[in-house]
Amino acid sequence: MPSPRDFIRGPWRAVPVLGVTQILAWGGIYYTPVLIVPLIAKQNGWSMSFAMGGFSFALLAAGLSAPYVGRSIDRYGGHVVMTIGSLLGALGLVLITFAANRVAYVAVWILLGIALSASLYDAAFASLGRIFSAAARRPITALTLAGGFASTVGWPATHFLTEQVGWRGTYWIYAALLLVIAAPLHAFLLPRDRIEAAAPPPSPGAKPPDRILPARGLPFVLVAGGFAVYAFVPSGLAAHLLAIFGRAGIDGDTVVMIGALFGPAQVGARVVEFAFGRDLHPLWIARIALTSLLAGFVMVAVFGIATPVAAAFAIIFGGSNGLITIARGAVPLALFGAAGYGRLMGRLAFPFLIVQAAAPLVMALVVDRASDVAALALASAFVLVALVCFAMIRRPR
Repeated sequence: MPSPRDFIRGPWRAVPVLGVTQILAWGGIYYTPVLIVPLIAKQNGWSMSFAMGGFSFALLAAGLSAPYVGRSIDRYGGHVVMTIGSLLGALGLVLITFAANRVAYVAVWILLGIALSASLYDAAFASLGRIFSAAARRPITALTLAGGFASTVGWPATHFLTEQVGWRGTYWIYAALLLVIAAPLHAFLLPRDRIEAAAPPPSPGAKPPDRILPARGLPFVLVAGGFAVYAFVPSGLAAHLLAIFGRAGIDGDTVVMIGALFGPAQVGARVVEFAFGRDLHPLWIARIALTSLLAGFVMVAVFGIATPVAAAFAIIFGGSNGLITIARGAVPLALFGAAGYGRLMGRLAFPFLIVQAAAPLVMALVVDRASDVAALALASAFVLVALVCFAMIRRPR
């Protein structure tokens, strides 16, 4: 374990620095549309589908720019690229309050998508990979512990602020936080040097380290495909799961309480992984998470959507998603190595973010034209395909 000094003056200070900035970026940009976009649509007389479509354009822009962001972090460092991401995010949040026509509205969301690409987990993981090289798994896990609180903090804060200062004032406050807190933290406190930890001498009878695979061919396709397919699930369920529970007869207050279980379950699973999972290959973390989530869908299919079942599913879903977030950073590092890790993360982020952008719309179409049951069955099928992808990967000895 790192010493307290490492968290203040050593390389591990990257973890609390990125922990703070992740909460600000997720809470200020990513989690706000669900509460603020309906207010924008109402004020401008736009349909909800168009208004929320702006956020889909943002995710599309994030996916398209992700490979370039990853390469730039490899070359220049997170202290440069993530600073730019925070500044673009602040600019975009200010501009969206003045976007009174449709073209300007979509253009600002595209700008915010680029900011997301340079601000969220993929950029943070790439920055940690550049700093810690092959030893980045533990810092990545520690970072996700802080990031797991983003929704827990972000949604209540956004709700409170919109009640007090309106949606424009809320975005101005978030822009100020990105400008005066996130950007300086990235620019001045994020470590700039690469840390090459000396490998300890092997003990008698110790297992030799795993070889790494080339980041191409079938192994890369399976990793990229597994994470991209999984991206459909949290994105689609985040937009529709609570509404599905409500239509099943669970009252509104209870649905909100069930939704609140997701964040703590996500953090709890990450704590368990951080404490006990260091010797478990991250491929197994992904497989265990996906198997658990698939079992959750089977539970819902067998017992139906009642309050206890919905609560249990929310906990399983949160825990599984928390572990998959760790695996997104740790699996590529373990399989393909630390060389060019930022570029690798950018390549993997591209299909992930594209599927993430499409999922809410696809789920909405299935709900409207088929049923809630069909939508849940579709999500479970994506989980199964992702599990098959990770089960097929064989790491060389």
